[in-house]
Amino acid sequence: MEQDQPCVALHNVSLFYRSDDGREVHALEDVSLSIAQGEFVAIAGPSGCGKTTILKLVAGLIPATRGQVLIDGVPVRGPQKNVGMAFQNPTLLPWRNALQNVLLPLEVVAPHRHHFRSKQREYEARAHELLQLVGLNGFANKPPYQLSGGMQQRVSLCRALIHEPEILLLDEPFAALDAFTREELWGVLQSLWLSRRCTVILVTHDLREAVFLANTVYVMSKRPGRLVHVTHIDLPRPRTLEHMFQPEFTNYVHEIYNRIGEVRA
Repeated sequence: MEQDQPCVALHNVSLFYRSDDGREVHALEDVSLSIAQGEFVAIAGPSGCGKTTILKLVAGLIPATRGQVLIDGVPVRGPQKNVGMAFQNPTLLPWRNALQNVLLPLEVVAPHRHHFRSKQREYEARAHELLQLVGLNGFANKPPYQLSGGMQQRVSLCRALIHEPEILLLDEPFAALDAFTREELWGVLQSLWLSRRCTVILVTHDLREAVFLANTVYVMSKRPGRLVHVTHIDLPRPRTLEHMFQPEFTNYVHEIYNRIGEVRA
């Protein structure tokens, strides 16, 4: 990849689809954005504005109706192998322990699945390293039902990163957690990103989460979703929970909140 070429780019992307009742839905309109290699961006906006749709477009799960989605300058024409995803619900397989859940992508995603048996010890060591990074050392053999919601989400993050994806897509991964656990996991995710430096796109309704984690925050309009505002977060890293009480932090949150208020009005 050329040094100045974005990792992810959307060029004038629009999307229409048919709803279950046969209506045509105009989900996105003329969305353009450029995300640098290793950048952490967040997307915020009203419910139903197309935030998750952008993640699906980047992952290659759905095609754009108009415009173009590029990864490393190459048009996205189907599911991407270099993408990891984590969702609001961790969706761990209940019959597999934490380690086995983390290893799952290496068993099913090419080219890793072809080498899984021969490299199983190497892959297990990688999984143990990730579990240790997120504070789950000693929990590798625990099934999901013996893990708290926050611990399950940590396993889900490890699973999304185990195949060392270039891009990590996060769809409100902490929304279902209590406030204290959610804020704790912001620090965990930041540490993972600082150590891995993959490109991250986070969809969130929590503006403090967006400011805490992201380098850039995009605000979207109501459906059809358009990008209507960009805020570049100039705060030092690593960021701590104490930073959230400083004027610089709260000013960013208020700026984004006001923009979303204008959109909702």
